[in-house]
Amino acid sequence: MDKASPFYDRCREDLLQACKDPSPAFLTWNICYEFLRATTHPRVFNNPWTSKNAWTFLETILASPGFELLTATQRHGSVLARTLEELADISGNLFHDLHTAVLMREHGVSRICTRDTDFHRFPFVTVIDPLRQ
Repeated sequence: MDKASPFYDRCREDLLQACKDPSPAFLTWNICYEFLRATTHPRVFNNPWTSKNAWTFLETILASPGFELLTATQRHGSVLARTLEELADISGNLFHDLHTAVLMREHGVSRICTRDTDFHRFPFVTVIDPLRQ
């Protein structure tokens, strides 16, 4: 990670706290793959991680007491269809975020901790910017 980032200390502390907290916290495989993509990409970080280091980091998070992976259930298609009816203007790159939002809706998860402002487009999701708490 970029230790020179002004966000590094705060984000590191928040993540360490989340890993210790047994309260439910969720990831999706899409988010995990995006993490792997970004942390190993030489255009994203000056000193990118190896894929092995990035995966080891993710494994540690996923093994933490409260973390679980949200995966699609048999209801996924119907939840997606309902959401597309409500948000007919979704297109292009927003489908990646839509997948996460639909998984959240499907599992009754309403809050997401992210700096990605695109999630404000989903009225059933409450966005928490971790740097503005």
